[in-house]
Amino acid sequence: MVSPRRTFLTAATAAGPAAPVADSPAAALDELLAGNARYAAGRPRRPLPAARRHPFAVIVGCVDAREPAELVFDQGLGDLLCTRTAGQVLDEAVLGSVQYGVQELGIRLVLVLGHERCGAVAATLEHVRTGAAVPGHLELLVDEIAPAARRTRVRPGNWAEHTMRAHTAWVRDVIRADPAFGSAGVEAARFDPGTGVVRLLP
Repeated sequence: MVSPRRTFLTAATAAGPAAPVADSPAAALDELLAGNARYAAGRPRRPLPAARRHPFAVIVGCVDAREPAELVFDQGLGDLLCTRTAGQVLDEAVLGSVQYGVQELGIRLVLVLGHERCGAVAATLEHVRTGAAVPGHLELLVDEIAPAARRTRVRPGNWAEHTMRAHTAWVRDVIRADPAFGSAGVEAARFDPGTGVVRLLP
Protein backbone atom coordinates (compact mmCIF):
# COMPACT_ATOMS: atom_id res chain seq x y z
CA MET A 1 0.00 0.00 0.00
CA VAL A 2 1.36 3.44 -0.92
CA SER A 3 1.89 5.74 2.05
CA PRO A 4 -0.54 8.70 2.06
CA ARG A 5 2.41 10.94 2.87
CA ARG A 6 4.37 9.67 -0.16
CA THR A 7 1.30 10.02 -2.38
CA PHE A 8 0.91 13.62 -1.20
CA LEU A 9 4.53 14.45 -1.95
CA THR A 10 4.50 12.86 -5.42
CA ALA A 11 1.05 14.07 -6.52
CA ALA A 12 0.68 15.51 -9.99
CA THR A 13 1.09 19.24 -10.33
CA ALA A 14 -2.14 19.85 -12.25
CA ALA A 15 -4.53 22.42 -10.83
CA GLY A 16 -6.71 21.05 -8.04
CA PRO A 17 -10.40 21.48 -7.27
CA ALA A 18 -12.02 24.69 -6.16
CA ALA A 19 -11.65 25.79 -2.55
CA PRO A 20 -14.24 24.19 -0.25
CA VAL A 21 -17.30 26.19 0.67
CA ALA A 22 -17.54 26.02 4.47
CA ASP A 23 -20.09 28.59 5.53
CA SER A 24 -21.16 26.76 8.70
CA PRO A 25 -19.43 24.76 11.46
CA ALA A 26 -21.01 21.55 10.12
CA ALA A 27 -19.84 22.20 6.55
CA ALA A 28 -16.31 22.94 7.74
CA LEU A 29 -16.24 19.76 9.84
CA ASP A 30 -17.56 17.71 6.92
CA GLU A 31 -14.78 19.06 4.69
CA LEU A 32 -12.10 18.23 7.28
CA LEU A 33 -13.35 14.68 7.78
CA ALA A 34 -13.73 14.10 4.04
CA GLY A 35 -10.15 15.30 3.55
CA ASN A 36 -8.92 13.00 6.32
CA ALA A 37 -10.68 10.07 4.66
CA ARG A 38 -8.80 10.84 1.43
CA TYR A 39 -5.51 11.15 3.35
CA ALA A 40 -5.97 7.91 5.31
CA ALA A 41 -6.88 6.04 2.12
CA GLY A 42 -3.79 7.33 0.32
CA ARG A 43 -5.81 9.31 -2.22
CA PRO A 44 -5.22 13.02 -1.45
CA ARG A 45 -6.12 15.64 -3.99
CA ARG A 46 -3.57 18.23 -5.01
CA PRO A 47 -3.77 21.37 -2.81
CA LEU A 48 -4.36 24.72 -4.44
CA PRO A 49 -1.90 27.62 -4.08
CA ALA A 50 -2.30 29.69 -0.96
CA ALA A 51 -3.22 32.80 -2.97
CA ARG A 52 -6.51 31.18 -3.97
CA ARG A 53 -7.51 30.03 -0.49
CA HIS A 54 -9.11 31.37 2.65
CA PRO A 55 -8.88 29.40 5.91
CA PHE A 56 -12.13 27.65 6.78
CA ALA A 57 -11.07 25.99 10.06
CA VAL A 58 -8.80 26.62 13.02
CA ILE A 59 -6.83 23.58 14.16
CA VAL A 60 -5.49 23.57 17.73
CA GLY A 61 -3.00 20.73 17.59
CA CYS A 62 0.20 19.27 18.99
CA VAL A 63 3.75 20.06 17.86
CA ASP A 64 4.38 16.37 17.15
CA ALA A 65 5.96 16.08 13.70
CA ARG A 66 3.52 13.29 12.78
CA GLU A 67 0.56 15.69 12.97
CA PRO A 68 0.82 18.21 10.09
CA ALA A 69 -2.81 19.29 9.82
CA GLU A 70 -2.70 20.25 6.13
CA LEU A 71 -1.64 16.69 5.24
CA VAL A 72 -3.86 14.94 7.79
CA PHE A 73 -6.95 16.68 6.41
CA ASP A 74 -5.71 16.81 2.78
CA GLN A 75 -5.93 20.61 2.58
CA GLY A 76 -3.79 23.15 0.81
CA LEU A 77 -1.67 25.95 2.18
CA GLY A 78 -4.02 28.70 3.30
CA ASP A 79 -6.97 26.40 3.99
CA LEU A 80 -6.32 26.01 7.72
CA LEU A 81 -5.22 28.34 10.49
CA CYS A 82 -3.06 26.10 12.69
CA THR A 83 -1.81 26.67 16.22
CA ARG A 84 0.44 23.97 17.68
CA THR A 85 1.76 23.48 21.20
CA ALA A 86 3.00 20.32 22.90
CA GLY A 87 -0.06 18.40 24.04
CA GLN A 88 -2.27 21.14 22.50
CA VAL A 89 -1.84 23.06 25.76
CA LEU A 90 -3.62 26.40 25.87
CA ASP A 91 -2.01 29.72 26.70
CA GLU A 92 -2.90 33.31 25.91
CA ALA A 93 -1.00 33.26 22.61
CA VAL A 94 -2.97 30.24 21.42
CA LEU A 95 -6.28 31.73 22.54
CA GLY A 96 -5.44 35.03 20.87
CA SER A 97 -4.58 33.23 17.64
CA VAL A 98 -7.86 31.30 17.72
CA GLN A 99 -9.77 34.52 18.43
CA TYR A 100 -8.08 36.19 15.46
CA GLY A 101 -9.23 33.37 13.21
CA VAL A 102 -12.79 33.40 14.49
CA GLN A 103 -13.40 37.12 14.89
CA GLU A 104 -11.17 38.68 12.22
CA LEU A 105 -11.20 36.00 9.53
CA GLY A 106 -14.73 34.74 10.15
CA ILE A 107 -13.70 31.10 10.52
CA ARG A 108 -16.67 28.97 11.58
CA LEU A 109 -14.97 25.87 13.05
CA VAL A 110 -12.31 25.27 15.71
CA LEU A 111 -11.04 21.69 15.94
CA VAL A 112 -8.86 20.56 18.87
CA LEU A 113 -6.74 17.65 17.65
CA GLY A 114 -5.05 15.27 20.07
CA HIS A 115 -3.11 12.21 18.99
CA GLU A 116 -2.06 8.74 20.05
CA ARG A 117 1.28 8.26 21.87
CA CYS A 118 1.67 11.95 22.73
CA GLY A 119 5.06 12.76 24.30
CA ALA A 120 3.65 15.56 26.45
CA VAL A 121 1.08 13.16 27.88
CA ALA A 122 3.78 10.55 28.54
CA ALA A 123 5.89 13.11 30.41
CA THR A 124 2.85 14.14 32.45
CA LEU A 125 2.06 10.54 33.42
CA GLU A 126 5.65 10.02 34.55
CA HIS A 127 5.39 13.10 36.77
CA VAL A 128 2.04 12.05 38.23
CA ARG A 129 3.31 8.50 38.76
CA THR A 130 6.62 9.39 40.42
CA GLY A 131 6.28 12.97 41.64
CA ALA A 132 9.56 13.82 39.90
CA ALA A 133 10.34 17.48 39.31
CA VAL A 134 9.64 18.86 35.85
CA PRO A 135 12.46 20.96 34.36
CA GLY A 136 12.06 24.51 33.12
CA HIS A 137 9.26 25.47 30.79
CA LEU A 138 7.99 21.88 30.59
CA GLU A 139 6.28 22.52 33.92
CA LEU A 140 3.54 24.54 32.17
CA LEU A 141 2.73 21.60 29.89
CA VAL A 142 2.61 19.08 32.72
CA ASP A 143 0.54 21.37 34.93
CA GLU A 144 -2.08 21.74 32.19
CA ILE A 145 -2.32 18.02 31.34
CA ALA A 146 -1.99 16.64 34.89
CA PRO A 147 -5.67 17.18 35.89
CA ALA A 148 -6.78 14.92 33.04
CA ALA A 149 -4.19 12.34 34.07
CA ARG A 150 -5.41 12.33 37.66
CA ARG A 151 -9.08 12.11 36.65
CA THR A 152 -8.46 9.07 34.46
CA ARG A 153 -5.86 7.22 36.52
CA VAL A 154 -8.32 4.68 37.98
CA ARG A 155 -9.95 3.80 34.66
CA PRO A 156 -9.12 0.35 33.27
CA GLY A 157 -7.15 0.22 30.06
CA ASN A 158 -4.60 2.57 28.54
CA TRP A 159 -3.96 5.46 30.92
CA ALA A 160 -2.13 7.52 28.29
CA GLU A 161 -5.04 7.15 25.85
CA HIS A 162 -7.58 8.07 28.53
CA THR A 163 -5.51 11.11 29.52
CA MET A 164 -5.08 12.33 25.94
CA ARG A 165 -8.80 12.03 25.25
CA ALA A 166 -9.79 13.74 28.52
CA HIS A 167 -7.32 16.58 28.04
CA THR A 168 -8.31 17.14 24.40
CA ALA A 169 -11.98 17.26 25.37
CA TRP A 170 -11.16 19.67 28.21
CA VAL A 171 -9.38 22.05 25.82
CA ARG A 172 -12.41 21.91 23.54
CA ASP A 173 -14.73 22.69 26.44
CA VAL A 174 -12.61 25.66 27.57
CA ILE A 175 -12.76 27.16 24.08
CA ARG A 176 -16.49 26.43 23.78
CA ALA A 177 -17.20 28.22 27.05
CA ASP A 178 -15.28 31.37 26.07
CA PRO A 179 -17.61 34.06 24.63
CA ALA A 180 -14.79 35.22 22.33
CA PHE A 181 -15.43 32.12 20.21
CA GLY A 182 -19.21 32.05 20.40
CA SER A 183 -19.71 32.39 16.65
CA ALA A 184 -17.78 29.19 15.87
CA GLY A 185 -18.48 25.52 16.35
CA VAL A 186 -15.83 23.83 18.51
CA GLU A 187 -15.06 20.10 18.29
CA ALA A 188 -12.39 17.71 19.53
CA ALA A 189 -10.82 14.78 17.71
CA ARG A 190 -8.15 12.09 18.03
CA PHE A 191 -5.56 11.39 15.32
CA ASP A 192 -3.92 7.98 14.98
CA PRO A 193 -0.53 8.42 13.23
CA GLY A 194 -0.41 4.68 12.52
CA THR A 195 -3.57 4.58 10.40
CA GLY A 196 -3.84 8.27 9.50
CA VAL A 197 -7.46 8.34 10.69
CA VAL A 198 -9.08 11.18 12.66
CA ARG A 199 -12.10 10.39 14.82
CA LEU A 200 -14.27 12.87 16.68
CA LEU A 201 -14.37 12.69 20.47
CA PRO A 202 -17.64 12.79 22.42
